[in-house]
Amino acid sequence: MITISHQDHTCSARTGVLNLPHGDVDIPSFMPVGTNGTVKAMLHSALSDIGYDLILGNTYHLYLRPGTEVIESYGGLHQFTTWQGNILTDSGGFQVFSLAPFRKITDDGVTFRSHIDGSKHYLTPEKVVDIQTILRSDIQMQLDVCTPPDISKNDAEKALELTTMWAKKAKNRRESGPEDYQGALFGIVQGNFFKDLRRRSAQELGELDLPGYAIGGLSVGEEPEVFRDFLHYTAPYLPGDKPKYVMGIGTPDYMLEAMEAGIDLFDCVYPTRVARNGTCFTKDGMLNLKNARFKDDGNPIDPGCRCPVCARYSRGYMRHLFAAKEILGPMLVTRHNLDFLYVMMDDAREAIRNGSFLKFKSMFLERFRGKA
Repeated sequence: MITISHQDHTCSARTGVLNLPHGDVDIPSFMPVGTNGTVKAMLHSALSDIGYDLILGNTYHLYLRPGTEVIESYGGLHQFTTWQGNILTDSGGFQVFSLAPFRKITDDGVTFRSHIDGSKHYLTPEKVVDIQTILRSDIQMQLDVCTPPDISKNDAEKALELTTMWAKKAKNRRESGPEDYQGALFGIVQGNFFKDLRRRSAQELGELDLPGYAIGGLSVGEEPEVFRDFLHYTAPYLPGDKPKYVMGIGTPDYMLEAMEAGIDLFDCVYPTRVARNGTCFTKDGMLNLKNARFKDDGNPIDPGCRCPVCARYSRGYMRHLFAAKEILGPMLVTRHNLDFLYVMMDDAREAIRNGSFLKFKSMFLERFRGKA
């Protein structure tokens, strides 16, 4: 399902195409997060206009609301939402992890209480595959055990073993699924912040010969240096002929670091979440439009940006929208942020093709880390 066309000779960065049921996806690629079947403050047509052809949905949230029965009655998540590109659905493991006081994990699955109404639910690795099959996800993720960065090695090992066992169960269920469903099941590497456990997890999952693999349990509060160390340590243990995905990263520094390590896919709510608070990506760093200094600023968010927001609107006008609590403000900044990241990914792919990725990364971050 993956074709690698260029490998940068200075590092592990690579580019190519991911072949998915709803069309090809150029890699490396950032996936905007559409947790509830929508990327907040964005029309599906606007995502397509930018160039995105793969977005993320969340199994946990969609299972709770509107429910699988509703989505199944439409024929799947694509028909329900009208999004015609590809959809990757997270298994819900991270959401269950975040509900620590309200969940119980056993060898067979996890019991948890809904954050919406407190109702009790039980998920198994097989049921999570079944839910995502109903959603008709183009990529579905296994149910895993995500762990916080401060647990003991013994607890991390137990979580790893459970994740591997659940991956085997998920694979068996996926292989017995309907023949007309082409969605690919990805495994998720765990192991917390213990290198021997990371290696073991990657190797055990690699033996299952799944269509793709994600590195989970990073960017969960650890220091950037720790993230970088474990990312570069873990990535080489993943099969080189399969897609590689780091979950939950969405800032230029983290994504470029992951590209250098040979990662193909990333997702994060950060670019859209901060947009709703007036925070923008620019080539010269982050910029918050709520700041009073932009009241009379006639410049676009990012001079030189090709997006329609920068072509039409001033910083001063958008600051007014946020001050007046107009919904157009978050909509415009969300559009800009997603356009900014798409262009960055496009430029990164071109640099990989030219064999100059490390130079591109260095120059991009040197400017980005300056003060806008």
